[in-house]
Amino acid sequence: MNLEALLSDRLAPALAAVAGTAVDPAIRPSPHADLQSGAPLALARTLGRPPREIAAEVAASARLDGIAAIEVSGPGFLNLTLTGELIDGALRAVAADDRLGVAAATRPERIVVDYSGPNVAKEMHVGHLRSTIIGDALARTLEWLGHDVTRVNHLGDWGTPFGMLVEHLIDLGGAGDHSIGDLTAFYQAARLKFDGDEDFRTRARLRVVALQSGDPLSRELWRTLVARSETYFLDVYRRLGVTLGPGDFAGESRYQDDLGAVVAELTAQGLLVESDGALCAFPHGFTGRDGAALPLIVRKADGGFGYAATDLAAIRYRVRKLGAQRMLYVVGAPQRIHFQMVFAVARAAGWLPAEVRAEHIGFGSILGADGKMLKTRAGDTIKLAELLDEAVSRTSDPAIGIGAVKYADLSGDRRGDYVFDWERMLATTGNTGPYLQYAYARTGSLRRKAGTEPGAVHVTEPAERALALALLGFEPAVRAAAEHAEPHRLAVHLHELAAAFSVFYERCPVLRSEGDVRASRLGLADLTARTLRTGMFLLGIEAPDEI
Repeated sequence: MNLEALLSDRLAPALAAVAGTAVDPAIRPSPHADLQSGAPLALARTLGRPPREIAAEVAASARLDGIAAIEVSGPGFLNLTLTGELIDGALRAVAADDRLGVAAATRPERIVVDYSGPNVAKEMHVGHLRSTIIGDALARTLEWLGHDVTRVNHLGDWGTPFGMLVEHLIDLGGAGDHSIGDLTAFYQAARLKFDGDEDFRTRARLRVVALQSGDPLSRELWRTLVARSETYFLDVYRRLGVTLGPGDFAGESRYQDDLGAVVAELTAQGLLVESDGALCAFPHGFTGRDGAALPLIVRKADGGFGYAATDLAAIRYRVRKLGAQRMLYVVGAPQRIHFQMVFAVARAAGWLPAEVRAEHIGFGSILGADGKMLKTRAGDTIKLAELLDEAVSRTSDPAIGIGAVKYADLSGDRRGDYVFDWERMLATTGNTGPYLQYAYARTGSLRRKAGTEPGAVHVTEPAERALALALLGFEPAVRAAAEHAEPHRLAVHLHELAAAFSVFYERCPVLRSEGDVRASRLGLADLTARTLRTGMFLLGIEAPDEI
């Protein structure tokens, strides 16, 4: 149940009467009241009247069903105090619902979530953490809301480097896991040879041609590299607890046969211009610092294709073949302009209809204590597997360590950078993953010790009321996280819920209470457990019954 939506419906007629048109009541939780409306402040600018005067007029005429009090506050806010009957009834409805009052989407969409996307023949590093964690939380949440979600792991599995890698594998004797057991060492050895050996460099370039023209041996060894890498990626995903599986791999190679058609269709529509031998698109509104139009290079001067061509082919495929209605690209913030240009060209070509949403879900960087990109003490990139090893070694339970890493990433606005701090993220107090997990475990302890079933909730004490309102805020938090592709909205709400439960636990004895009070408080604890467990599942964080 969404109390914000319910109260919006009841306040909207009074606001419309004052404004002469429909007005968003803008109802939000507030530390000063159960709920608060800031609509009079916005109306003041439109009507040219003092906001407190507008607020008073709305308060006098508002429908008060379920509202115990409506007061004008500050510069013109409306503070709403709910009746106990409304809160009790809403809680009982949520408790009786397997989905905790969060209805499945009435119009489910087919949504493609493109995330993780590591490179074949390279080990995943800390830079892959954010896309993988954020993307998985969004995929879980959207799927739970009833949407048809297609996960896409857009591997870097094609292009010039693979001539070098395949040729190096041939030099090592061909296929075999022993040759590429350490992906990083294998890649570095191939790179070193490419940079320092002219003969190998020539053979590697010829191998690219052979690979792209379908040479059987080249393709076979390329598939060996891809398969070995995919096995490694899946092991990392298993450890990290993300839902990407073998069927979600869709690398750049998938679209190679479509690139010719991409160029042909763009050319036929007059969207490509030759520039220094390359074929470029110049979408409207994109300029460099010098004011010149920015090019999106679709085909390079040497006839090869870059990321732009593959990304355009992917959009074309996902809309035409997969029927995507919404596409989320969970890729770092530095790629913002690239994706804006790709989307603009795809729309101009008709591959991205107006009714289909394509969104770049950008995110900031992970920083060290020095405020710079997180690296080892030697200045090297941190391998993701080693980071997960350390997370487990620092805790007694892998679920706690991995959960701490994931929550630290998800709890802040994804657009910002954050400092990776083991001490802070593993703390059992504050805004951390372990704090949520300990709160959930405490609810389990109450259930086991009680020996009786929870009963109907009846809220009387202030701490009970605060917990009740936090529980009823779950539905809007989930929907906001999904609609805005911002998992931190759910993460922050879960922390607020855990904090409200902690205060309730300290101030409202559960096991020492009796009769209906005991049953009601057990009901609140049980509903808290279900909400925390569901919310943590949506974020991809385990909820241990005991810690």
